[in-house]
Amino acid sequence: MSIHWADVIAQKLENSGPHTIATGITPSGPVHIGNMREVMTAEAVFRALLDRGVEVRLIYIADTYDRLRRLYPFLPESFGEHIGKPLSEIPCPTGCCGSYADHFLNPFLKSMERLGIKPEVFRADVLYKEGRYVEAIKIALQRRDDIARILKEVSGRDMPAGWSPFDAICQCCGRTNTTKVAGFDIEKETVDYECQCGARGTVSMRSGGKLVWRVDWPARWPLFEVTVEPFGKDHATAGGSYDTGKRISEEIYGYPAPFPIVYEWIHLKGVGAMHSSTGIVVTIQEMLDVVPPEVLRYLIIRNKPEKHIEFDPALPLLSLVDEYDQRKGDARAMELSSIGKSGPFEIPFRHMVTAVQIAHGDDENLFLALQRSGYDVSRREEILGRARNVEKWLDRYAPAYVKFQVQETLPSAVNNVAPQERLALGILAERIDDKTAAEIHDQVYAVAKELDLDSKKFFQAIYLAFLGDRQGPKAGWFLASLEREFVKTRLKEAAAQG
Repeated sequence: MSIHWADVIAQKLENSGPHTIATGITPSGPVHIGNMREVMTAEAVFRALLDRGVEVRLIYIADTYDRLRRLYPFLPESFGEHIGKPLSEIPCPTGCCGSYADHFLNPFLKSMERLGIKPEVFRADVLYKEGRYVEAIKIALQRRDDIARILKEVSGRDMPAGWSPFDAICQCCGRTNTTKVAGFDIEKETVDYECQCGARGTVSMRSGGKLVWRVDWPARWPLFEVTVEPFGKDHATAGGSYDTGKRISEEIYGYPAPFPIVYEWIHLKGVGAMHSSTGIVVTIQEMLDVVPPEVLRYLIIRNKPEKHIEFDPALPLLSLVDEYDQRKGDARAMELSSIGKSGPFEIPFRHMVTAVQIAHGDDENLFLALQRSGYDVSRREEILGRARNVEKWLDRYAPAYVKFQVQETLPSAVNNVAPQERLALGILAERIDDKTAAEIHDQVYAVAKELDLDSKKFFQAIYLAFLGDRQGPKAGWFLASLEREFVKTRLKEAAAQG
């Protein structure tokens, strides 16, 4: 049996600890499950190292001091005035949080908690304002020419005249993308700047700006003694952020670059790779509304980081839930996905889809439907949690043909059922007393065989009698979930029709 990818990485790292695994994102928009891949990749390796007895910490750095780069599709036109300002210094888009950064970061932190991921969390704006980056800023400003040379040698790009590794925040317009460093004072820990808005000024290295991304990233490695870090394939391209970061870290800051774990994108089926800036997203909150946290973890952890994930929230998502619940997948991936809840959930998600639609919003009817079809309903809170998942899934992602409603009276569509099939419905009505769901399902085939009927058409006749449609959920379990006398009466009514 193959070893899980997280254990392979842990095996490479176990003799070089202790370790600090770093992860983080820029909260510039809704944080989606594509972003979560980075965090879960880091946490899976964190767990695998702990399992080997290695001393390790997991940290999460939110890049809250990055600037707003453009007017994203989800923002009002009025936010155009904030382009170029640090996210932590921009007001919340809806007025519900302290800043733009908090508006998108806070839900993500709550989602991590629900997913059982508990890193030490740091906010970049706080780190800069506390002065944690001051020494790194001094070194970068003093060795500006060496950094420019490294960027040229690795990325092939010449830095423009007047380029600086530090972006000052204009005290007049609040932007960082319109300022130019005019000088600096190492002793006073200040930076002089000129801005395109016409302003000039002097800012502190503690709160007046930040290092540009390609310098900020390697600068934080020695700051937190980072030894391992996952990052997206865009940073891993030849001449990309990691290549330049490795050189800057080693040659400018005298610190070895962390062990890299490169991950691929998560693609939304039929749409493409998820990006907050394009609006192609399924947020983590949306997914946690639809599936249990362990299953969302399993979706990502079962795949090697370098393999892209084609995410389909329709029927394949149901299969994924049942694969996890029934322990039919990668055992180690399931172990790493577990967040310490009770054992496997017995009721298949597909059957929950049936039971929830039969119950029609009534919790007690839900429990009755599940009991009738032979399931233990003692884990009531978990069942209700799954029911809420199913309701959201039906509302957002379910194909139309999966949805149904049991008709209160005999549907007129039964008039289209052939006489032999109506006869079969009557026979079936006499054979379902005290039968389990599986036995009822077998009886459908048995009756069809006795009367030499096409079993497919017989199933269609059953669905027409109860749903007014030619398709529906798995017949035996569907019929077992309904009140037995109702089923018998309806089958007999359909048999007598015409």
